[in-house]
Amino acid sequence: MYEKKIPVSKDCGLQLFLTVMNGKWKISLIWCIHSGYKRPNEIHKAIPTASRRVLDAQLNELMTHGLITKAICSKRPLVVEYSLTSLGESIIPAIHTTAQWAEDHRSELEKFVL
Repeated sequence: MYEKKIPVSKDCGLQLFLTVMNGKWKISLIWCIHSGYKRPNEIHKAIPTASRRVLDAQLNELMTHGLITKAICSKRPLVVEYSLTSLGESIIPAIHTTAQWAEDHRSELEKFVL
């Protein structure tokens, strides 16, 4: 397993947040699951510009960090569904506030997006 050369500072909450949420699609994945997309195929269709491999890897990281859970029903065919944990639910207000801030400042921010 990869070990970072410079350890993450555990004294700073922002560093912990950035370490856990580091990944292009993690916030989008959390928002999709919160919005009702539970099955892998639904999630992949909701974020079509991301590759399945990357989304699956980031879903696994979110599970490792305790933000989502994965349920597998034993009936045939197997049904997989993701859901937010209480820790995952607790980040929804922060995502909503950040999205609202971006909407409020859209005209200024769009200048910097390539």
